[in-house]
Amino acid sequence: MPLGEERLAAALAREGYFADEGLLTAVHLALFLGRPLLLEGEPGVGKTALASVLSRVLDRELIRLQCFEGLDSGQALYEWDYPKQLLRVRTAESRGEEIGDLYAEEFLLQRPLLRAVRCARGAVLLVDEIDRADSEFEAFLLEFLSDFQITVPELGTLRAAHVPVVVLTSNRTRELHDALRRRCLYHWIAFPDAERERAILHAHVPGLAQEAAAELVRAVQRIRELPLLKRPGIAESVDWARGAAALADGGDGWPRALRRALGLLVKDEEDTRVVQRHAEEVFGHR
Repeated sequence: MPLGEERLAAALAREGYFADEGLLTAVHLALFLGRPLLLEGEPGVGKTALASVLSRVLDRELIRLQCFEGLDSGQALYEWDYPKQLLRVRTAESRGEEIGDLYAEEFLLQRPLLRAVRCARGAVLLVDEIDRADSEFEAFLLEFLSDFQITVPELGTLRAAHVPVVVLTSNRTRELHDALRRRCLYHWIAFPDAERERAILHAHVPGLAQEAAAELVRAVQRIRELPLLKRPGIAESVDWARGAAALADGGDGWPRALRRALGLLVKDEEDTRVVQRHAEEVFGHR
């Protein structure tokens, strides 16, 4: 039975993931209805992290399929271990033995989709950055999501005993097909508001003072409003807090520590110059 929204929120928070109401509702409905959850948003807003946290909350294995240009069904489903098969043939011939079945289980290399189907206790299947895969693979994935079964000609049709929880992520480097969107429950993850980002920092940077966290979050939110090539995500915000805290412990004042640790937040030279031009607006007068 899927967790209720309140219990789900509490379970995610215990794992350090603070979802807003919209995301909580999307996750709850995806679990209740058994629908794949399609998450879009800028890099660094917690799309991939959600799948990892869900696997712990639901006590399921996390299986990740990292998409890339040129990914084909064989790399996602299964392949046969040809070197091992060849070794069996040569060994059998040298000993004068029967070769045996070269398409037995021992020669089957299970890739993420097959692993998800065969996972005994159910899995959380993360299809990460689906927008990087070709449209042909997207069409194949849609077929897989419709029935969660895989046909291996040598072994027959394999069906999922426990339907996996599926999370797809996209950074919108290209538009996904409408058919895939219709199959999924969709949610856009935005950057967190100030209150939620402070909660994230306190969960991941123990000992960070309230005033320091508030000042850092104000700076991060201002920086995200600047015309940057890549706006910093939550992971960068946490790293910035840890780095600045280490410098502050070494004797730097907090504003100076934030300035010195800026490379943990902004990862592009042009973006760094933009932030420096707005230093007074970002860091204040100190």
